[in-house]
Amino acid sequence: MLIVLAVILALEALLVTGLALWLLYDLLTLTPQSYTTAIAITLLVAIGAAWVIVTFVGILRLHAWARASTVTIQILMVAVAVGSFQGLVARPDVGWALLIPAVVAFVLALAPSVVRATAREVAPDDVDDHGRNTTTHE
Repeated sequence: MLIVLAVILALEALLVTGLALWLLYDLLTLTPQSYTTAIAITLLVAIGAAWVIVTFVGILRLHAWARASTVTIQILMVAVAVGSFQGLVARPDVGWALLIPAVVAFVLALAPSVVRATAREVAPDDVDDHGRNTTTHE
């Protein structure tokens, strides 16, 4: 399940990075109606691409934080997918293309085997009398 999740994240990273590059190309070669809006959208997509890439690397390195990041990314993708189903320029094909992998990745990120694989090992010395982790994060 971890491999399937990593593949989905890799594909999402490639697609968002491609979209960021496409928007950058359009920004440099076309005249937008609003430069401010075009720059803002391009920057937001670039930040999103970096976020998905970092999350993908985190999943590959079995970091526990990457699960929460994956869930957050998928929730945002579901929101975009739902928006794609409605409005004047509705694109159900885009909506389904975003919704299906988002739901699958969401479920996989919470699957017990993925949680076990990415769970942080705690040394016995780092557990108090009540079984709580007492390690500090630096």
